[in-house]
Amino acid sequence: MTTFASPESARAAVVDLGSNSVRLVVFEGRGRNPAAIFNEKAVLRLGQGLQDTGRLNAEGVEQALTVMDRYHAIARAMRASPFEVLGTAAVRDAENGPAFVAALQARMPGVAIRVLSGGEEAELSARGLLCGIPDADGVLADIGGGSLELVRLHAGRPGEVKTLRLGVIRLAERAGGDMVRARAIAEVDLAGVPWLAEGMGRDLYVVGGAWRALARIHIAQTGYPLNMIHHYTVAANEAREIAGMIAGATRRTLERIPGVPRRRTDDLPYAAVVMRRVLRASGARRVVFSADGLREGWYMGLLSEAGRRADPVLAAAHELARHYGRHPTLPEALLAWTAPLFPDETADARRLREAACWSSDIGAHDHPDYRAEQAFFRILRQPGVGMDHQARAVLGLTLAVRYEAEPDAPFLAVARGLLAPSAVRWATVLGCALRLAYTLSAGTPELLAATRLDLDGALTLVLTRGSGVFAGESITRRLDRLATAVGVNAATRIAA
Repeated sequence: MTTFASPESARAAVVDLGSNSVRLVVFEGRGRNPAAIFNEKAVLRLGQGLQDTGRLNAEGVEQALTVMDRYHAIARAMRASPFEVLGTAAVRDAENGPAFVAALQARMPGVAIRVLSGGEEAELSARGLLCGIPDADGVLADIGGGSLELVRLHAGRPGEVKTLRLGVIRLAERAGGDMVRARAIAEVDLAGVPWLAEGMGRDLYVVGGAWRALARIHIAQTGYPLNMIHHYTVAANEAREIAGMIAGATRRTLERIPGVPRRRTDDLPYAAVVMRRVLRASGARRVVFSADGLREGWYMGLLSEAGRRADPVLAAAHELARHYGRHPTLPEALLAWTAPLFPDETADARRLREAACWSSDIGAHDHPDYRAEQAFFRILRQPGVGMDHQARAVLGLTLAVRYEAEPDAPFLAVARGLLAPSAVRWATVLGCALRLAYTLSAGTPELLAATRLDLDGALTLVLTRGSGVFAGESITRRLDRLATAVGVNAATRIAA
């Protein structure tokens, strides 16, 4: 019987009570990478009319009470603890915000309801971004319905923060629906954040549903091979171009654009205006989209300091090894065994090689005819992991080669579309090496220890006499394939 108190199965739930939408996310476990097992959103537009009336939208409030009854029931049924509600811009700015919170509290006694200040909202957004992109350097911009949070980032560390009334609903109401006026308002507000200019030549990290919708439009229009928002990266000039097109489009035009969510057609032009103005103010070189934000930042607060500092890529690889691998110490042995093939590797390359070694047995329990494809997509499509798209593709390709995928296999088209030739070669060398290692060792560190690779002009496989490992036809064939990938001749030697 499952025990919900264990770290592996413990669940936690958070509600993001925003100006535009209300969302419940239930996380399972306390691993370094958030595992969202339930995610539900209701678009209530609580902040609609706030600019003129100073109050939450009455219809949205009524709907929110019903929706929150459901979310509370879900959290209880899923045995999520803690369960917390986070109110953002609309709730904190509205004169009837405290009355709304009191009504919620009366219906959910004992549930923590926290109305975030602008600084707290920005802090959680930054923590969530760094959950998925730990070395982020530049400026974070998180757009919602009521506010825009800006955070200065220094190589993975958050600095100054600023909250502006530039959420998509708030900006539309401040501008009276006039796009020219909206541009002017955004420009004036952003001019009051002088440190934005320090983003010059660095990255702009964007969070928020309206901006994710822009990314989906760009993915659809460019035919990008991976339909994944997290870590999707666009050059600043391309981002300005797509944002300019959206900002100038009529509603009818927007409805005809592939990839435009119907519920976002009113908000998208204002999100596009803000993006263009933030790009201008910051001088960023690229826009990096993040699927992680406030909710993931809240989740990170549940972890220990050591848990937060863990490398998300290696943590994910260790988790894969725990679920699918056959021997707990083999990955470390593989890391040492493959090292001679990469004498001049960088720290980043070694990290990827280590992740590949830990992930290298994930097809052990799959159907043999589909191991390569399953392993590739398992890596490529992992949710909630701090890998950019190229890292996903190169690790997926490595594992596909390890399971002897043909180079022109149709399912590898995504990797071929994302990777440079040098990355393909790296993945091919490591994948061939892992395939040889598993064939030699039957997946055991004891047999692998009776072999080693020497790379000195030729690639030599050294076998220990009497160890039970010998150079049969399958070994020779896989050694030759590895040597061809490296670009040298192959040899075998028996050692005493």
